[in-house]
Amino acid sequence: MTVSHWQRAEQKEREIDLLVVGAGLAGGAAAYFAKQVHGRDVVVTDARDVGLGASGRNAGFMISGLDTYYHRAIEEYGHDVAREVWEMSRRSFSRWREFISNSAFQVPIDNSGSLLLAETREEAKELELAARALSADRIDIEYYSHDPMGRGYYAAIEQPLDAGVQPYLLAKTVMAQSGAELIANNELYRLEEDKGAVRVHTRKFLFKARYVMLCTNAYSPMIDPYFVGKVLPMRAQCLVTEPLDHVPLPYCGYSDYGYMYYRSTFDGRFLLGGGRKQHQSDENDTTEDRLNPKVHAFLDRYLAKYFPDVKAPVAHRWSGIMGFSCDGLPLVGTLPHMPRVGFAVGYTGHGLALAAASAERAVDKLLHGISAGAVDVARFG
Repeated sequence: MTVSHWQRAEQKEREIDLLVVGAGLAGGAAAYFAKQVHGRDVVVTDARDVGLGASGRNAGFMISGLDTYYHRAIEEYGHDVAREVWEMSRRSFSRWREFISNSAFQVPIDNSGSLLLAETREEAKELELAARALSADRIDIEYYSHDPMGRGYYAAIEQPLDAGVQPYLLAKTVMAQSGAELIANNELYRLEEDKGAVRVHTRKFLFKARYVMLCTNAYSPMIDPYFVGKVLPMRAQCLVTEPLDHVPLPYCGYSDYGYMYYRSTFDGRFLLGGGRKQHQSDENDTTEDRLNPKVHAFLDRYLAKYFPDVKAPVAHRWSGIMGFSCDGLPLVGTLPHMPRVGFAVGYTGHGLALAAASAERAVDKLLHGISAGAVDVARFG
């Protein structure tokens, strides 16, 4: 983002302790850990407001692990990393549930679990291998060599500890419980070092901060060139129907290697998202928030094929911008040219699974130099 000469005249200077940039789930969690655990004086700022980015636009899936089947994660990252990241998702879920139980307002959550479903026989073979790897690590799952719902899928893994949540309200309660000051509608234009501090140029203020934590996910490359090629923006599309008279799916459903996802909402509607795989040239590497008619036509066909009993018309369609990391693992660390600027970004569509644990590690890294383990950018050398 840039700022004109005329706009700069409105900036007021302000010295602060720790500035969190990004008021989504990761930013709220980072603010909570920095203030409530480490006792820092925290300010959170966002170009828009709490939960208006991907945190409030996703499907609300608390699905364990990474954006790849478990045996594939072991092959790609090694067993220790795959298991560690799986446990990070469990820690994130524990944190979200704590925030929900302590919330001053009701945050709906459905603890009925998730179903990973195979759309082809080839994917069914992958599910069987994933189930074997999960069971070998004594992770609680149930494998089905058939479609337990009778909707035309080929196999399934049930993960009973997963959940569906209202993500926008979760982001709001996490931010509220952080106790941090929030400055909304305040774009960030530039970061620069300044004698043991960081000068942060924003629309409303020129901050001089002792520490800065970037929780900016897909928009990180717009803030610092370090993230170019490391965090890739991807657009996702969703729809939701009018209320139904039945529940088509009592789980969070996930299929086609995670490219398709669906669930019943708390107000009796059916949510369907995905279709990016079939239109990657349109949906990859973009921060443009708009509907893609080709993707939504695909979603309509998918709905008719696998959920023909859902007769209610579509009530609403939307898109959201996700941040994919270059290697599929979240990126946690500090900027090499500005060590007082930390970050927790790149969740590859699994922010609800990994954002809380990543933010916790990012704060520890920034304030105390503690390694972020498997998600530390030190893995890039």
